[in-house]
Amino acid sequence: MPEGHIPGSAAAEPNPQAAAPETVAAAGHPSPGAGPTGREGTRPDPAPARRAAERPPSEPAPAPSTPTPTQHPGPAKATPAALRRTGLLVTLILGGLTATPPLAMDMYLPALPEVTTSLHAPATTVQLTLTACLAGMALGQLLIGPMSDRWGRRRPLLLGLAVYVLATALCALAPTVETLIAVRLVQGLAGSAGIVIARAVVRDLYDGDAMARFFSTLMLISGVAPIVAPLVGGQILRVTDWRGVFVVLTVIGAALLAVVWARLPETLAPAERHGGGVAETLHAMRGLLADRVFMGYVLAGGFTFAALFAYISASPFVIQEIYGASPQTFSILFGVNSVGLVIVGQINGKILVGRVSLDKVFAVGLGVIMLAATALLLMSLGAFGEVGLAPVAAALFVLMSAMGVTLPNTQALALMRVRHAAGSASALLGTSSFLVGAIASPLVGVAGEDTALPMAVVQLAATLVAATCFVALCRPWNKRTKAGEGVMPLPSATERKGQES
Repeated sequence: MPEGHIPGSAAAEPNPQAAAPETVAAAGHPSPGAGPTGREGTRPDPAPARRAAERPPSEPAPAPSTPTPTQHPGPAKATPAALRRTGLLVTLILGGLTATPPLAMDMYLPALPEVTTSLHAPATTVQLTLTACLAGMALGQLLIGPMSDRWGRRRPLLLGLAVYVLATALCALAPTVETLIAVRLVQGLAGSAGIVIARAVVRDLYDGDAMARFFSTLMLISGVAPIVAPLVGGQILRVTDWRGVFVVLTVIGAALLAVVWARLPETLAPAERHGGGVAETLHAMRGLLADRVFMGYVLAGGFTFAALFAYISASPFVIQEIYGASPQTFSILFGVNSVGLVIVGQINGKILVGRVSLDKVFAVGLGVIMLAATALLLMSLGAFGEVGLAPVAAALFVLMSAMGVTLPNTQALALMRVRHAAGSASALLGTSSFLVGAIASPLVGVAGEDTALPMAVVQLAATLVAATCFVALCRPWNKRTKAGEGVMPLPSATERKGQES
């Protein structure tokens, strides 16, 4: 099957007359002559048939013309319109790609205490296996995002997934904690391809409120991973040790690689790619870093993610060591919190987007996270006396649920500012989030394993910084800085060549 061919879609039909409008659509612009189908397709031109009927019998028929570069005989490449018509398949694939990080992280969480015993390492050192994976995901996005702007989405994605599968298999064989940390770093570097390119593909296909809705839909699928992963991890530990967790992750990664190879076509048209090498990449990055509003959303989203990762890295010890819960109980509580995140994410996508400003929804979500973190801090300080697991679990549930409106909306708000270089923009979004999260991971363990105070402090501090960046840099009350009205005009390679000439 040719690369990019989607059976059953209009773009896959061998229709040379419709090839030119589809080529325009692939560049992200609707065909000016589109009929009732708008961006989804065009009506065939009846003029050739009418001219053939009116031609005198003595006049010979014109010879078929040689296909021009805008005509594509045979199966056409998939276009954004064609991919939107196969929306369920694309959603499932992109959801699987964005689920790679929670699978790699959360399925491993119930095994952390066992790893400390098996590899004879302290808990703080074992937590570095999380930090290494997260740092790898951060740095990898910074490399792979610009690569996808230059060479397209498909090739870097396939290469990254292949290396991820190999590194995950090596994790299961790691003899020491130092080796495990090193291989987890490689696993994170390769796994970042799925995260950054999935966001870039969404930017290729959607814009405006439609993009925010799609990110919320992705949260429904990727949100299943945090629910299922700890439960699966806990059950795996019943029949095998922590190495078996990485064996299962290897199988899942190989299956995802096969599906992407067979079913996900290229979404970035060659005309929209950046062919200027390092200079072109640096130009795009400088433009992104110079945009105050874009960086405001990047930093606000990054520090919000730090509050989330403080929960991810500290909750196994807080719930199991401090409150005496079993790995299975921890897995259930973790899954319940993820259900809250998914439900709120769907409320955001189905009800709020298009009715309420994304900035307002994001601000309310930050406020709720701040209140939940404050409650956790007060409970950790003993302001309410001795509290059991239930109040702490309730506060964590509220905090996690509010992530369902903050994370998808900050991604959409940031990417709305970018017309080109979506891969580089997605890389900055992901890198900032994962780097700040990697810093938050060791901070939650500085006071030992017998108190939840560091987790609460990190969560509250991160949320306050996120709110400060949002207010000071994004200035949501200023209409001139709203996404869609002040879009940063990063030119494509084609446009830059025209400007230079």
